[in-house]
Amino acid sequence: MSCTSCSTNKTPGGCKSNGSCGTGGCGKLNVFDWLANMESPAGVTPFNLVEIRFKNGRKDFYSNETGSELYQGEIVATEASPGHDIGVVSLSGELVRMQMKKKNVPTNHPEIKKVYRKAKQTDIDKWQTAKDLEEPTMYKARTLALKLKLQMKISDVEYQGDKTKAIFYYTADERVDFRELIKLMADEFKVRVEMKQIGARQEASRLGGIGSCGRELCCSTWLTDFRSVSTSAARYQQLSLNPLKLAGQCGKLKCCLNYELDSYLDAIKDIPDANTKLETTKGRAFHQKTDIFKRLMWFSYFDDPGNFIPLSVDRVNEIIALNKEGQKPDDISIKKEVPKVKLPDFENVVGQDSLTRFDNTKKNKKKKKKKPFSGAPIGNEAQTVSSENQKAPIQTLRPNIETVKVEGLENKEPNNPARKPNRNHHNRNRNNNNKPPKPPTEG
Repeated sequence: MSCTSCSTNKTPGGCKSNGSCGTGGCGKLNVFDWLANMESPAGVTPFNLVEIRFKNGRKDFYSNETGSELYQGEIVATEASPGHDIGVVSLSGELVRMQMKKKNVPTNHPEIKKVYRKAKQTDIDKWQTAKDLEEPTMYKARTLALKLKLQMKISDVEYQGDKTKAIFYYTADERVDFRELIKLMADEFKVRVEMKQIGARQEASRLGGIGSCGRELCCSTWLTDFRSVSTSAARYQQLSLNPLKLAGQCGKLKCCLNYELDSYLDAIKDIPDANTKLETTKGRAFHQKTDIFKRLMWFSYFDDPGNFIPLSVDRVNEIIALNKEGQKPDDISIKKEVPKVKLPDFENVVGQDSLTRFDNTKKNKKKKKKKPFSGAPIGNEAQTVSSENQKAPIQTLRPNIETVKVEGLENKEPNNPARKPNRNHHNRNRNNNNKPPKPPTEG
């Protein structure tokens, strides 16, 4: 997999080196050199071996006999057979010694190759030209293999830095005779051809992709050794043997099945075997299922297989010990045996998980009895007249209004419309005086 800045697709600004530009964020299995800023003690010669990274995470150790200081990310020309190759320094200094010790590679190994020099601009240009030829070369090689009807799949091509050699990576289920194919490819590409068979997991690591977990594949980011994965790993973890869910993009079982396998094996050490039979005076009971996390085992009698009886691991071991002594308990279950599982508090906060939450009938609220209206409202209470009083006729309110007495106005009725002057009457007379007289009509 390559980063966005050096993608192989035709995006503007990308170097199209497919993860070998040495920018630090696109190479596979990058190692943080935490000893980079530390100087070696006086009198101690620095370690003269460096780790070089090539395409698709291929790494190897080389001897730095030039004496120049090489730092992480520098492009160098290394020894190859034949010619020379171009790679990127992935690690230098004392961490290389630790990596060689981890991989059991002796420092004085006779097959360790040399670093010729730091790459020149002409070397880098030739290297980039060779990388641009990898994709069309792979498609042409696939076409030649189909013409020869070979049962193989060419998944990747890697050119050497000096453009004199090409390595073709392929996958095949059976042994393939590709001698005729090598002759055709040598005539077509004018380079030395080397065929290298890889497995399905190595092919997935070279192609890359996103797994079902939503992250980049482990084999294309950090996983180096591909251990065999069997279906027993899924059985120990009580996973359904569904090949669609257990298989990865390579078509094999997922490597992550081995990640938690050791924890499951430690957890089931003191749990009895699934083929355990319990003897009681009531009858024989056989095992149905096991919950490793809750440490519970479900058993059923042969006479009543549909009745699952939960038992703790300690209770099962106790019954097994009694059976070995020739004793049989009356029943396998005990009322105080299974502890109540405390449900989380957030499971039913607002009742969203209830299936009958919409079936509840609305309760009729009792109406409050309102006080009868007595007298006229005073102050702000006049604005809050009840609905019952609003519906009442005006005659019922008028006696209360007429009883209001004000000093100096005892004989006058407040708000009496009969005493108000009729302004419309005066206006009408005034308008009639301004109008001209009508002409006499002929008799």
